Amino acid sequence: MSSWSKSLIKLASYEVETLQKRLSEVVDRRVAAQQRLARLLAEGDAEIANAAADEDAAMSLSAYLDGLRLRKTAIQAEIETILAEEAGARDALAEAFEAQKKYEQVAESARLFEVKEAGRRETAALDELGLRKAR
Repeated sequence: MSSWSKSLIKLASYEVETLQKRLSEVVDRRVAAQQRLARLLAEGDAEIANAAADEDAAMSLSAYLDGLRLRKTAIQAEIETILAEEAGARDALAEAFEAQKKYEQVAESARLFEVKEAGRRETAALDELGLRKAR
């Protein structure tokens, strides 16, 4: 394998690794946002249960629920943004894998061509040697 093909494959592998890390970070952010949303909803349920038992808490429940809706909407918007970023990261990773595979295939084709060419030269040399002995 020539040095240029090794370099291309190394660069492609590095790009794939970088994109895998990026995708992992995006997925971690999405999971964290989804967990924050789940906690927020659980807190809302707990507050509703608390308001059912306490009259003072019941009076401020509507304001709390309004704030809860706003925070929920903000977190859902953040999740949607992260999902779009995740889709882009997955597409970029798929393209990087394709490029890496192409470089590997080109290198393999070049290696096979070299092996075939070496075999052809060896056969030609043996044929020449055989012709010289026959004379």
